[in-house]
Parts: sequence; structure tokens; C-alpha cells
Amino acid sequence: MISRLKGQLLSRTADGLVEIETVGGVVYEAALPLSVLQRMPTSGAMVELLTLQVVREDSVDLFGFLESSEREVFRLLMSVKGVGTRLALQALSVYSAHRLARVLAEKDVSVLAQVSGIGRKTAERMVLELWDKVAKLAVSAAPGTSEDTVGPSQEAVAALVALGYSFADADDAVRRVLEDGGAQGAEELIKRVLERR
Repeated sequence: MISRLKGQLLSRTADGLVEIETVGGVVYEAALPLSVLQRMPTSGAMVELLTLQVVREDSVDLFGFLESSEREVFRLLMSVKGVGTRLALQALSVYSAHRLARVLAEKDVSVLAQVSGIGRKTAERMVLELWDKVAKLAVSAAPGTSEDTVGPSQEAVAALVALGYSFADADDAVRRVLEDGGAQGAEELIKRVLERR
């Protein structure tokens, strides 16, 4: 089981895949939620990721996170029937781990249902199965701390959706800008997305 990955960031793609080369010369590919991708440095920098390896009959996937809380929330989300890795990544792309934990602990189904691909029934199941499991995590970050705030990428996606983009298109457009690097803040992300239209 691969639980941590440290090395040079070789590449990052708009759909959240990164390649990291270890000191031994082995290159690993990991999928990251948008909330993690936006905090990654540019290619060539040294990085360290907490990882979760998911083994299925037909694939072995590696998912990367910067904080243990992100990995734990991802693991809990995947434990819910009907919520696989794709929806877990999507949820953590829209909300931070602590925000998701609070949403689940507060049983706020309507907020969960705003994530693309999560319908009301799935959101209700997530709340039913996880509200008590995330209670400790939900209170570990006090309101107003950096972990409580919405990141620039999530803010940019929300603004683009308000401008008429579908969530999927807004998410994809922001990922592509982040892949190019250099964007600072939500306003600049939005501006660069709109310039590419």
C-alpha cells in the first residue's frame, strides 16, 4: 500500500492528474481533487503527497492529498454505497474537507446535492451514513480559519456557474488554467477562463 509520495512534480493536467518522480527514479501518477491541485506548485518543484491506493479488479489508482483530513474524508465518502472515487473527487473539488465534514455533520443535504453527480437520494445516504463519523473532523477547524474558507478555485467555479457555465464546464476550464500555473486568486482565474472563450 502506497501511503505517501515524495519527489519532483513532473507534470500536472487539467483533469487533476499529476506525475511525481521519486529519488529512486520511479514515476507515479496520482489523481487530485481540484481543491488540492490548486495548491500544488509548478512543475519541477519538490512535493510530498499523502496518498490512498484504491485497488479494483480492473485497475489500481492512486489519489493524492496535502492533508490527512482530505484523505480521511475521501476514504469515508467512498465507503458510501453509490459514491465511488469519481464522486468523492468531485465533492472534494467543490468543498474543502472541513467544509464537507461540517455539511455532513449538520445534515445539510441541499448543499451536498449541489455537487455535480450527487443527487438528493445519494446526498441523503451520505448524511445518514457519515454524519456521526465526521463529527470530530467537523469541529477540528474553527470557523474563519483558512481551512474553513472556500479556495480560489472553488470560488472561481461557483462564479462561472453563476455566469451560465455548467459545473462540469466551469470545473474543466478552471483546471486548465491551473494546469498552466501562475493564476493568483479567484478573480484572475475567472479572467483567464473568460479570455480563453
